[in-house]
Amino acid sequence: MTMLETTYRQAFGQSAALYERALERFPNGVTHDGRFMRPFPVYIDRAQGSRKWSVEGREIIDYWMGHGSLILGHSHPVIVEAIAEQTARGTHYGACHELEIEWADMIRKLMPSAETVRFVSSGTEATLMAIRLARTFTGRRKVIKFRGHYHGWHDQVLDGVGPGNKQPMPGVLREVFDTLISLPEVNLDRVADILRRDNDVACLILEPTGAMFGGVELSDDIVPGLRELTERHGVIFVMDEVVTGFRCAPGGAQEYYGVRPDLSTLAKIVAAGLNGGALVGRADIMQLLELRDDAEWQTDKKMLHYGTFNANPLSAAAGIAMLRRIADGRDIAVANERAAELRKRMSEVLAANGLDGWRVYGSFSGFKILSAGTATADRRGDADLLHAIRQALLLNGVDCMGVDGLTSSVHTTEDVERTAEAFDGAISLLRRDGIIP
Repeated sequence: MTMLETTYRQAFGQSAALYERALERFPNGVTHDGRFMRPFPVYIDRAQGSRKWSVEGREIIDYWMGHGSLILGHSHPVIVEAIAEQTARGTHYGACHELEIEWADMIRKLMPSAETVRFVSSGTEATLMAIRLARTFTGRRKVIKFRGHYHGWHDQVLDGVGPGNKQPMPGVLREVFDTLISLPEVNLDRVADILRRDNDVACLILEPTGAMFGGVELSDDIVPGLRELTERHGVIFVMDEVVTGFRCAPGGAQEYYGVRPDLSTLAKIVAAGLNGGALVGRADIMQLLELRDDAEWQTDKKMLHYGTFNANPLSAAAGIAMLRRIADGRDIAVANERAAELRKRMSEVLAANGLDGWRVYGSFSGFKILSAGTATADRRGDADLLHAIRQALLLNGVDCMGVDGLTSSVHTTEDVERTAEAFDGAISLLRRDGIIP
């Protein structure tokens, strides 16, 4: 056992005890693959603003920000008030309500491509719906995506595994996997060649800022170029804005890049940290969700869609409050500014420690840590290093997704300076054990 792990175990003893209980109840002791951590995850008791507090009472500057949902930080008073007020009025009506109309209106106001809206419970549901609608609308079968771009965990979008990534993930049928064209990189010429040769492509889906919110960077001509290619070939262009929606700009990445996708998937910020998502886009595609008094339509066109928590009033109330708040773009601009400051300061720490080849990069309100000699697409491939970095940062009062983080509008310049100091301290701990040179 390294000194780092020993120190971590001593500092987070109550978390260790909770994890032992969790191991008896959950696979790997966690409820989300991304929260798995060696030797055990930190357990959080409460959160406010840019901070969260572990069950041990340790104060931590947080860069998870609810997996990207909390651009206003934790427990923002505007969101708390909206949720509390709606809770008293009812948490689930099992009926239509005015809030769902207002929520949709806010989305349509900020995102002009949202001619029609359908609410769902998560980003995974939104991308699943987008692909099914694209197939029904076009009469085609195949989906183009890019390796490493995350669009949820359903069968239609899971990259291959094994040599050459040619084997379906466990549980995914070969027949389903064979309808997925997963390209190793975003290359306009490669996409153009496929669309010229294959007339069975229903849609193309991507994270518009690159895999893992800019983890694999894209040049600014990519999104407009893909929009032009898909339009030329009658392929549905799906922008997965689950992370980028209302984070890159009030109208999402599509506003920033000046494009109008056919369909957009939303979650995270759209529901202000509660469960909730949406598929939005062209009315002629979205109409396939309509019930009609037409047997042929019902049989050949209508997409079945239920969902117990669709447009849940709590999520709607929180989402409305969130979108009203960020509509003028000021909170987004602050989050972006803090991230830029943080990338600069962390880069200076790397230089001061002589870590040649390491870099901190990113765009908008994100930051990424890249170790020397590692391709951007492989940043998260060394699990031992990832877990060690997170342990070292936690011991210094900072938490992020190992080598990824997101800022909010409530992160301060003081947070940036404290994080730079914590990063420096983490490097010292990692070096002490020979984990990094």
